[in-house]
Amino acid sequence: MIKILIDSASDIEQAEALKMGISLIPIEVMFGEETFWDGVNLSHEDFFKKLIASDALPKTSRINEYRWSEAFEALTQNGDKVIAITISSKLSGTFACAKTAAERYPGNVFAVDSLNAAAGERILGEYALRLVAEGLDAARIVEELNAKKKKTQVIAVVDTLKYLRMGGRISGVTALAGEMLSVKPVVSVIDGEVKLVGKAIGSKRSNNLLMQLVDKCGGIDFSMPYGLMYSGLSDEYLKRYLHDSEALWRDRIDDPSKIPTYQVGSTIGTHIGPNAVGVAFFSN
Repeated sequence: MIKILIDSASDIEQAEALKMGISLIPIEVMFGEETFWDGVNLSHEDFFKKLIASDALPKTSRINEYRWSEAFEALTQNGDKVIAITISSKLSGTFACAKTAAERYPGNVFAVDSLNAAAGERILGEYALRLVAEGLDAARIVEELNAKKKKTQVIAVVDTLKYLRMGGRISGVTALAGEMLSVKPVVSVIDGEVKLVGKAIGSKRSNNLLMQLVDKCGGIDFSMPYGLMYSGLSDEYLKRYLHDSEALWRDRIDDPSKIPTYQVGSTIGTHIGPNAVGVAFFSN
């Protein structure tokens, strides 16, 4: 049997992982002196409640080699093989730790660097489950994941520059000017790193820019896993985006309200804050 193990930077919570038939290894999140397990005893909703109320950003820590080894030992006890999918190696040291731990189980445990995070990592995990169901062996699945991850796209509109400023990603002056002008930055995961790919003034223009960038990537491969994501406590901005981007879904989706939708968790949510919206997909 082949088991899929994924870290919580994928924004999959424990209860959902059980339904999907996937194993979850959570990232540690610290708000001051309080420590939580992402997606286990800290839901995405509770995370944003704490983030909005906090004067300082929470901290997250990589999943160390010991914790990966524990997970691999438990999952391989019956002779099963494990494919572990992690957050981008350019965003965290988690993959390096998983790879080192996997080397103790040659031929039985494989570590895959998603070169992504949030819904981008999640859809790679969903594709892995599909390949398992199709009966591919573990080595072939790893080969397919490493090939297809190069086509994984995550593009998002960030509503506020506040959290990027707090995290030191931009200067205070830039953030203040951006807020005064209602600038909405558009970010994407490129080669495993989060990068600014555009800016627009106002939600309408930023949503249009987001749609243009999806087209620029070659459009969405609807035969592969895909989904929308939002951060914060409300999906109001996501509904607005769905309306503005109707052309993307027309003739492809009978009911846009049934498009898979995921709430962003702590790993990316710490930096983008609430009211961001985005799309994750494999490009054509």
